[in-house]
Amino acid sequence: MTVKDYCMVMRINIDCNGCYRKVKRALLEMPELESHFLEKKQTKVIVCGRFIPQDVAIKIKKKTNRRVEILEIQNLSENNEENVEEQKPVPNSPQKPIERNVYGLIETKRELPALNHRVHYTNRSF
Repeated sequence: MTVKDYCMVMRINIDCNGCYRKVKRALLEMPELESHFLEKKQTKVIVCGRFIPQDVAIKIKKKTNRRVEILEIQNLSENNEENVEEQKPVPNSPQKPIERNVYGLIETKRELPALNHRVHYTNRSF
């Protein structure tokens, strides 16, 4: 497969908060992912961006040492070409439209940290 816009649903065994943090950290370290969504109770992870799906699953497996199952892969490049033709811009719209992903969830875009900056997550209160 080539590098295109994909949205991929995976099942990763997330038992505890430590596993959740491990998976989240692995996702944040991948620059090719534009957005991600973790469902802790259903043990599903949804990622969207420009990547090769098998490579992302292998990277997550290596970094987290958890079993990764790919449930669904959607090629968004084909859908975007069709949607661009169908969508017509609304002139003088008062509100910015809410961007939703394929599953109807509101996406949040993350900003990449500086190259020499490491993010540390702690739950300690000082």
